[in-house]
Amino acid sequence: MVKLRTQYTCQQCGTVYGKWAGRCENCGEWNTLVEQATEKAQSSVAKAGSSGKSLEVQSIRSMSSEQGDDRLKTGVADLDIVLGGGVVPGSVVLLAGQPGIGKSTLLLQVTAHIAQSFPVLYVSGEESANQVVLRAERLGAQTHEQLSFASSTSANDIAATILKGEHKLVVVDSIQTMSLDEMTSAPGTVSQITNSSNVLIRAAKAAGAAVILVGHVTKEGSIAGPKVLEHLVDVVLQFEGDRYGGFKVVRAVKNRFGATSEAAIFEMYKEGLRVVENPSAALLAERQSADGSVVLATLEGTRPLLVEIQALVNPTSFGYPKRTASGFDLNRLNLLIAVLERRTKLNLSDKDIYINVVGGIRLNDQAADLAVCMAIASAAAQRQVDDGIVVFGEVGLGGEIRSVIGSDKRIAEAKKLGFTKAIAPKQSGVSRSTFITEVGDVRSALIDYLQK
Repeated sequence: MVKLRTQYTCQQCGTVYGKWAGRCENCGEWNTLVEQATEKAQSSVAKAGSSGKSLEVQSIRSMSSEQGDDRLKTGVADLDIVLGGGVVPGSVVLLAGQPGIGKSTLLLQVTAHIAQSFPVLYVSGEESANQVVLRAERLGAQTHEQLSFASSTSANDIAATILKGEHKLVVVDSIQTMSLDEMTSAPGTVSQITNSSNVLIRAAKAAGAAVILVGHVTKEGSIAGPKVLEHLVDVVLQFEGDRYGGFKVVRAVKNRFGATSEAAIFEMYKEGLRVVENPSAALLAERQSADGSVVLATLEGTRPLLVEIQALVNPTSFGYPKRTASGFDLNRLNLLIAVLERRTKLNLSDKDIYINVVGGIRLNDQAADLAVCMAIASAAAQRQVDDGIVVFGEVGLGGEIRSVIGSDKRIAEAKKLGFTKAIAPKQSGVSRSTFITEVGDVRSALIDYLQK
């Protein structure tokens, strides 16, 4: 009879211990060790190596690519670009985002489109059939005969269904609710998530069916569960944005079948998510001329986008000034404030500074540095930047403005929306013209382009 022994697994990082401890030595978290029963290994590593079978190898030259044009089109052109051309059969996609942001809505729209040509299965471990039917009726997805639904939290049952090969696409919402019958731990723990994902991935590869897993995120915004989950899947999509309004962005954090520089921008309506065709015009539609307002030419993946950066500078009422950023990295903001104080004559040590990126967009572009600096300086000096100017450029610690990628795309987008001038770094990789005004450092940019 197989002898069972007890081990303790950290629910944050997955580290295994032989006895319980209050704090995990690997990740430093407290009260995360959970008792689990595991089978005692019956064979050594040497025996395991000798019991294996020799692999059948073949030349890569003789192998033909099975990818071709067999990808499943989602019905959303921008989402297909993010995925690298569509969903690859036999692949596993992990879609993660905040609660209520629209993950289930997007997936129901995608499955409804694919169900027009192929059989699709939507498995929910969080919602009942009535809840899904209500959403499907709102989205107009209830009329597709090839779109099937099942409610289950058993990874064993879902894997057996996938192995039948009756469905080209299977959506599992969500992986945190799945559990294996062989595991004694509760759903959502590290062991359950890891082993359930392994079972589903093996079934997807064996049956050649595409699987989309929905994942939760922590309060910090990172994907919940063990980091190994992201390594197991083929594609990791991050759903970002404000759950209550504004634009929502889908980015590929990892993609084995395409680039990770693309992004799809959506807006939520009663009928579901829609792609924003001209986000720059929508973001600038309600802009008002005021100090602290600067238009930034940024890139979302390879797509140029014009967004408004707003800054508010007030005298502080406390001993330590407050710095707050919405849509911009706070550490980067503190760095830029230090550069402004050191390289210009601005005194910001007794000022509260607030930065906002309009539209719920979160910037990951270093080219936003110059726009943020000019917005802060504009608010502090109560001087406006001309309405026809767009700004982009990376700021170094010496106050110098460095070149950025995609300058030609940024300029073209600015011209299309009627802007007359761009403040850009020197040697930005575009031809010199009257539209571009090159600046070499932050101080000269502030002196020359802040109007009274």
